[in-house]
Amino acid sequence: MRAMHVITGLSTGGAETMLLKLLSAASGSMEHVVVSLGDEGTIGPRIVSLGVPVHCLGLKRNAPNPFQALSILRLARRIDPQLIQGWMYHGNLMASLATLALRKNARHKKAPVLWNIRQTVYDLRRERWLTARLIRLGAHLSARPASIIYNSQASATQHQRLGYRAEKCVIIPNGFDCEVLRPDDAARRAMRAELGVTDDTVLIGLVARYHPMKGHAEFLQAAGMIVRSYPQVRFVLAGSGVSCTQPQLVESIRQNGLQGCVILLGERSDIPCLNNAFDIGCSASAWGEGFSNSIGEAMACGVPCVVTQVGDSAYIVGDSGLVAPPREPEALADAIVHLIDMGRIGRQQLGAKARRRIETEFGLPAIVRRYENLYLTHSRK
Repeated sequence: MRAMHVITGLSTGGAETMLLKLLSAASGSMEHVVVSLGDEGTIGPRIVSLGVPVHCLGLKRNAPNPFQALSILRLARRIDPQLIQGWMYHGNLMASLATLALRKNARHKKAPVLWNIRQTVYDLRRERWLTARLIRLGAHLSARPASIIYNSQASATQHQRLGYRAEKCVIIPNGFDCEVLRPDDAARRAMRAELGVTDDTVLIGLVARYHPMKGHAEFLQAAGMIVRSYPQVRFVLAGSGVSCTQPQLVESIRQNGLQGCVILLGERSDIPCLNNAFDIGCSASAWGEGFSNSIGEAMACGVPCVVTQVGDSAYIVGDSGLVAPPREPEALADAIVHLIDMGRIGRQQLGAKARRRIETEFGLPAIVRRYENLYLTHSRK
């Protein structure tokens, strides 16, 4: 059985990372091919290294050429998949378009199409013009896919309110490789040495690409409140666009009196090592978050987390972390301070509980089996 995955792009992000994890842990019972509507980004070469072909259409995300978009028809005809999996709004609609090129099988049916929605929608006005229209168009077309996979219950509920068909809903959360993501004292020491912080410095990390929905501004406001009472605490920000070349970020650090307290790392490939350096992980998302990969990764490394009540973040941490309302820096600061005051032993105990939760609820092998079982079910219909 051959599955064709159609994804908006392959830069570092939650959907792209989950696709990579799915392919890396696949059982081998299926053949996979990936089609990126954009370029190969940072994730494409890693997928190719797994032996999975990657085809790039080179479409511009904000101004796609409709004639160039039709090239997916020729590609789908050549790949001849038995199932097509879309990823994110653009990828979902292009996956549905691709079926126009496919022949019916021996049972006079075309390959089933599945959609995969990875974000929440609290306010369509916050979305880009084209994305908002694709979301509404998706609601009108939502009877067509065989299933719509959501990575969070919050996302499923919100999309159904927008008109997405409830009977198509399948919820499969993100999965985490707990062999790669694990507590590692040696990694902690090495990373802290690289960052120039001592072992007894409380280090608070936020790993997210730079975007208003990720709440960097609110996180830095909270950090400014914290350092007034805890001047030795340090903050690490990592992710695409998170660097000293980002003027708004630098200005926010200055305004909140955080010079010398914040380490900006940009995009990193050594996330397990980085997480091990943290004492506290944080997700400060203001909106749009579905299921936070960064929080699951930190928890798998034994790091207790503070999250905002966006998407399924509160569900992910359960009783192993704390939750604050979104866009309320003072509440976020209070929650972080609570974990600081627990002391190192208290945080380690809470972190151990966090890892057990990831192992039990979100282990990668079980999540991959759910995807593969769904694919096999639809291919047999």
